[in-house]
Amino acid sequence: MPHVSIIIRAFNEERFLPSLLDGIEHQRYRDYETIVVDSGSYDRTRRIAEERADRLVRLPPEDFTFGHSLNVGIRASSGALLVIVSAHTEPTSADWLAHLVEALRDPHVAMVYGRQVGHATSKFSEAQDFRRTFGLERCVMAPPRWFANNANAAIRRSLWIDHPFDETLPGLEDIEWAKHWMERGYRVLYVPEAGVSHIHQETWTQVRRRYYREGQAAKWIGISGRRDVPREVIQALRHGAGDFMAALRERRLRQTAGEILRFRWEKLLGHVRGIWDGALMENPLTKQQLLFDRTYQAVVIEGPGRATLRLVERPPLRPSEVLVRVAFQGVCATDLEVLDGSLGYYKTGLARYPIVPGHEFSGTVAAVGGRVTDLKEGDPVVVECIQGCGECDECRRGNAIGCRERCEVGVMGRDGGYAEYVVAARRFLHVLPPSIELRAACLCEPLAVVLKGLRRLDRIGSAPTVMRQCVVMGGGPIGQLVARLLVLQGHRVTVIDSRPDRLALFEGTAVSTGDPTVSLRPFDTVIEATGNPDALHRVLQESGAGATIVLLGFPYAERPFNFETIVGYDKTVIGSVGSTAEDFHAALAVLPRLDLSPLLRTVLPLKDFAEAWRLTRNRTHLKVLLEVADPPAQGLSAHG
Repeated sequence: MPHVSIIIRAFNEERFLPSLLDGIEHQRYRDYETIVVDSGSYDRTRRIAEERADRLVRLPPEDFTFGHSLNVGIRASSGALLVIVSAHTEPTSADWLAHLVEALRDPHVAMVYGRQVGHATSKFSEAQDFRRTFGLERCVMAPPRWFANNANAAIRRSLWIDHPFDETLPGLEDIEWAKHWMERGYRVLYVPEAGVSHIHQETWTQVRRRYYREGQAAKWIGISGRRDVPREVIQALRHGAGDFMAALRERRLRQTAGEILRFRWEKLLGHVRGIWDGALMENPLTKQQLLFDRTYQAVVIEGPGRATLRLVERPPLRPSEVLVRVAFQGVCATDLEVLDGSLGYYKTGLARYPIVPGHEFSGTVAAVGGRVTDLKEGDPVVVECIQGCGECDECRRGNAIGCRERCEVGVMGRDGGYAEYVVAARRFLHVLPPSIELRAACLCEPLAVVLKGLRRLDRIGSAPTVMRQCVVMGGGPIGQLVARLLVLQGHRVTVIDSRPDRLALFEGTAVSTGDPTVSLRPFDTVIEATGNPDALHRVLQESGAGATIVLLGFPYAERPFNFETIVGYDKTVIGSVGSTAEDFHAALAVLPRLDLSPLLRTVLPLKDFAEAWRLTRNRTHLKVLLEVADPPAQGLSAHG
């Protein structure tokens, strides 16, 4: 049995937990075990803990309080001494643990807490608060100095058994515990040698919520009340002035002045409201919002030409919904039309901003609603773009495009894959077979679009077993997919494009190529895959008699046209957009049989979305993908 148990509370800490575990593994003191208490993480926190900690304890988020999570973790541990450390900290030396343990040799010491310093990413004022609170000299806390901090602390199990952490508090459970034992003659010792770097990367809303919780807790345990509000205001002013002086000395005043003012305001406002508020988070929804940070990074198009990468709030997960952690997102011309406001949905008012774009994405299951029983965390999935109500006659016929209440992921009515997470109803998810990697899987949606178009072609034209003489207009992403798919189906295919580099991608395949001077008359099937109105005009005018024309390009500009060329030459025109569940099933079956490597070569991180759009707009690359999150098999030992 280890002498020391290290208890780590965690919620969505995949960025920081590996670094903490690395720091623990490098400690010279070795007689310890690590217990991670996870409160419903939907990132890879639990996987990291399962692989690297001695024990993972799962706590339902609805049961979480800071005190309860500690008590649950301690009950699962075995050490006589209990070290408590935040998941977003890093020990500053290899003797951090030894210093905490050594200080508890004195039987009159109930708790030891160590130094905390800011991180390079810390807000300037918070780093100053760390300096004020955690000095360089050892000191003993005794009444009426009620202070301790278990982001970096150690206590005795024997005392915890007699008085566990208060599970009703929204914060400051460490001060309540220390106060309890100080009132009974024990000491609380501050040991600066046991230091950690404390990493807070909070939005201003999160800062305010944190200090609101602490204000309520301070009132609850009796160390602050409404009478202390003037003191809090004076302290905020004094500390703000000190921050300005420190920034001036460090020659950082110009860069940090606004942040100093905002931090002091949010901290003061949150703390005072917490003290003043009579209700202790009695509303379960309010409690969840205050205790858990459910924000994530997403590219949000606010209006025509205006897009930013920012934090957004995750919507509540309904019983039939699934939270998908996005792995890869394919950049599509439709994304640019949403950005520009040129898509018809936005011109007519059917779609509105703001919206997170992206409908070609793959990912893994991060969390499931209560009624979802056939998926588990980590399952690789893709999501249908066009989503109908499921109840109307059109939906029952499998034709969601005709549903009056339909939405389109990343296009109209539902946020898409330019984000770390996407919420979708279970019925729109498709689990990937082992043969399909996540990077290739983001092509499932455009492949399903192609398959729907060809399915409509088979219904109207000759039987699919009859060999067609096909010409594909355009060697872009859709043209590449449709040409390779037609060859796989046994048809003869020629691709026409003005760009030799795109035609060169078909070298070594059964696809023939030609420039725009090639005549269209010998072909019985014409696939228009550019969306270019000039190309469409040529197809309608110059295709041979009896030709079947499939329009996969979208959208086309308005042009005057005489339909005599269609009627007089017995031509058939088929329009096709989007896809259905049937087409997604077919795409997953056929995707491993296609060489899609030309479409998977250019991958950029999500933060470079603007560059990805520029490359797509300039057509300098065949296809651009955004890597939103590392594939789940990678990076578990990486630092954050």
